[in-house]
Amino acid sequence: MLNKMKKNSHINFALCMVILCFITSACQQKEKSVATPELEKPEVSLPTWINKDYVMGNFEPKSHENFQLIDTKYADREGLYLRKETLEDFIKMWGAAKTDGVNLIIKSATRNFDYQKGIWERKWTGQTELSDGTKASDEADSKKRALKILLYSSMPGTSRHHWGTDIDLNNFNNSYFEAGVGLKVYEWLKEHAASFGFCQPYTDKSGGRSGYEEEKWHWSYMPLSKDLTQFCKQQLTNEDIIGFQGSEVAISVDMLSNYVLGIAPDCL
Repeated sequence: MLNKMKKNSHINFALCMVILCFITSACQQKEKSVATPELEKPEVSLPTWINKDYVMGNFEPKSHENFQLIDTKYADREGLYLRKETLEDFIKMWGAAKTDGVNLIIKSATRNFDYQKGIWERKWTGQTELSDGTKASDEADSKKRALKILLYSSMPGTSRHHWGTDIDLNNFNNSYFEAGVGLKVYEWLKEHAASFGFCQPYTDKSGGRSGYEEEKWHWSYMPLSKDLTQFCKQQLTNEDIIGFQGSEVAISVDMLSNYVLGIAPDCL
């Protein structure tokens, strides 16, 4: 009888161990499945008109069917172009601002690759001074020279101004927007621009944003620029950024991550 009880005890113990192992294994499997990261999300489907030549500014705005000449009523000079959609909503925003006693004036709009190349190379060679009055050409180290220019100016092929979605308004100095008429303009834009589709891509860097310094004058038309930004994220590389003096630095400064994508979260 005692032997039989011992035998049953051994059987019960073994059975308990099997059940315990099963439960432990199941728990581990559950934990493993929870800890497993999600599969990489598929690329977002983008409009067919967006391609690498377009985002890099390799076209002529005045002969592009989707671009329109800006009336000097809205700009400080002749010869500026924007995407038709951008201009249409800017005019609506201009009218609303006018009603509130705010005058919006476009100082810069679409700039293609060649236009941006001219701006960049004049700064690179010292023909044009930087905003602080110094010359980038005084810096012998190519990377340091590029970084000085990149405080406020884009490398050709990387500027949002290529897209016909971005505009510079009223003044190119942040200080203008910190008092008086300029402050009134900026406060109006911060409160109302989003309702017309516009955002400020280059805000201050208090939130950890990388790339260009703050530009209170620079506003981007989100209904189009959001997809263009996404295309750059998916298909543009630092190796694509070539064709101008100093382009060899694009890789070492990581133009794509730090500058092209270094924008305010509200504009992504």
